Amino acid sequence: MTSRRRFVLASASPARLRTLRAAGLDPEVLVTGVDESTVQATNPAELAGTLARLKAEAAVRSIRSTGTDSAGGAAPIVLGCDSVLEFAGQVHGKPAGAAEAVQRWRQMRGRTGVLHTGHCVIDTQSDALAEEVAATVVRFAEISDAEIEAYVETGEPLQVAGAFTIDGLGGWFVEGVDGDPGNVIGVSLPLLRRLLRRLGVSVPQLWQCQEAADATPPAAT
Repeated sequence: MTSRRRFVLASASPARLRTLRAAGLDPEVLVTGVDESTVQATNPAELAGTLARLKAEAAVRSIRSTGTDSAGGAAPIVLGCDSVLEFAGQVHGKPAGAAEAVQRWRQMRGRTGVLHTGHCVIDTQSDALAEEVAATVVRFAEISDAEIEAYVETGEPLQVAGAFTIDGLGGWFVEGVDGDPGNVIGVSLPLLRRLLRRLGVSVPQLWQCQEAADATPPAAT
C-alpha cells in the first residue's frame, strides 16, 4: 500500500481548495498572511513565483513553530500558490475596490490577458523545494457596462487576481483560454504533478480517496 503524505495548502483561495479536493486531496489550509505589498517585481511571472514561494516558506515556518511538522508521523508537503494578471503591459492582482474592478473590466473587455500562477512545493521531510510559474492566455468577452456593473456588485471580482474567474460568475464573460484552465482557476494539476515528481513524491501518495477509487471499477467509455 502506498504511504500517505499530509498535504498543506498555503492559500486562502476557495477555488484552489475545491480544485485539489476534486482531484482526490484533502488539504490542510494554512493562511500565512504574507504581505504581498512588500514584494516588488515588474515581471509578472517573477512576481507570481516569488509570492508563491514566500507563502510556502511561511507555512513551513509556521508548521515547525507549532511542532506539527511530524504530526501523525507524516511530514507534510506544502504548496504555495499566487496568481497575477498581465494585461496591457501592467501587472494586476486583486482590485482595491469596486471602482477599480469596473475600470479594469472596461479596459479588458474584448481583449486578451495572460494569467500567471506561481507554484512552489516544499517537502518538509527533506527540505527539498520545486517551483515553477504557469501562464495561460485569457480571452475576455465584449460585455456591456451594465454587465460589468452587475458583475462587480456581486463582489466576486474583488476577491480574485485580475478581477475575474472562469469557474464562477465570471465564466459568463470569458470567451476562452489558451492553455491550462486550471491555472486560471488557481492551480495547475499537471504542473503540480511535475513538481511533486521532482521531489520524489507521487500523486497517489497524496490521494485521500484511494480506497474508494480502488473499489470502484472505471466507467465504460
